[in-house]
Amino acid sequence: MTSLGELIAPRRLGRDFRWLMSAAWTSNVGDGIALAAAPLLIASMTSSPILVASGAMLQFLPWLLFGLYAGAIADRVERRMLVMLSNGIRAVVVLALVIFLITGTANVWIVLAVSFLYGTAEVFADTTSSTLLPMMVKPADLGIGNARLQAGFLVANQLAGPPLGAFLFAIGSFWPFVLQVLCVSVAVLLVSRIARQPIPAREGTDAGKTHIRHDIAEGIRWTWHNKPVRTLIIVILVFNITWAAPWGVLVLYATEHLGMGPVGYGALTTASALGGLLATGSFGWLERHVSFATLMRVCLTLEVLMHLAMALTTTGWVALVILFVFGAYAFVWGTISTTVRQRLVPHELQGRVGSVNMVGVFGGMVLGQALGGVIAQFWGLTAPWWFAFAGAAITLLLMWRSIGHVAAAPPAIGAETASED
Repeated sequence: MTSLGELIAPRRLGRDFRWLMSAAWTSNVGDGIALAAAPLLIASMTSSPILVASGAMLQFLPWLLFGLYAGAIADRVERRMLVMLSNGIRAVVVLALVIFLITGTANVWIVLAVSFLYGTAEVFADTTSSTLLPMMVKPADLGIGNARLQAGFLVANQLAGPPLGAFLFAIGSFWPFVLQVLCVSVAVLLVSRIARQPIPAREGTDAGKTHIRHDIAEGIRWTWHNKPVRTLIIVILVFNITWAAPWGVLVLYATEHLGMGPVGYGALTTASALGGLLATGSFGWLERHVSFATLMRVCLTLEVLMHLAMALTTTGWVALVILFVFGAYAFVWGTISTTVRQRLVPHELQGRVGSVNMVGVFGGMVLGQALGGVIAQFWGLTAPWWFAFAGAAITLLLMWRSIGHVAAAPPAIGAETASED
């Protein structure tokens, strides 16, 4: 009988992958705790909607400001050490917040500053962490490796962390952040057990003698001239705009349009996480029996239909079913799109191309939320869903054939060679 450990992290993925997965799951617990505790803390200090909204905005702003720099730096240093340093800084920043809270000197401006500093360190940690997996496993195993990392995000960040953070906050405002410091610190120790990773080779240039802006420009140029990767990032950007438009006003849609109340709104987000968790167990089978091109097209088609269904429904339980299905296919899409990109990008460009992708993700979310708010203000709470349906449907029709080319593109020679060494 196959052991539980073998099912979660197959031995063929190697010991380093198990350390990476353990670190990712542990740090996600801490981030999930803060996901609930940080807004509660800000709301306890101010009633200003602008300041409360600023706390959420600071989750995205560092990606737009520093994402490209983080990718360039990840491609010119020893990546394992950068992950450890970034997570160490995150732990120190939150520890400072704990001290402010215990001593009674914390205020909303300190909390917002901590959020920004923590988010900035997180950009470097997450960007660099995403480059480690392709250096550890073969291209054929990237799918299952990404699926296991995504599963940790769903369980720790979306399901377990937020309720724990809210419970600890009710006991004392500093307790959630104490546990967050412990989780991030343990993640540093777990990453330290990973074998030292070589600095990616840079053909035709010396990384130490080029300016950081040159490296960023090189990553952007490579992304633009590589048609499969460029197509994938454009699809992700547009679909994040259309997704974020209704998602930004989901709380109003749930409470006012569907009449579900605050608990019902929380149930919607929980339903999507549960759907993703269900998909984790089936991803290995899907990867073996269905082509990536088919899976990508199915996921994007379901995204279009999800927007249409949410625009039409007026019943809370129907919305719960829709969001459950959304969580399942969104998990599959996220795992496949990450895997395809990692296979297509040489190791020495993983950080920069990955950061271009993430800037597109968060840029799309910011733009989509802004559009969603304006659309809902003038045309009602279902209007953002209609906008998302139309935008996603048009994009899918335009990109339908290109998606097949993206999924069928051969792995980068550099990535193939390095992963088999």
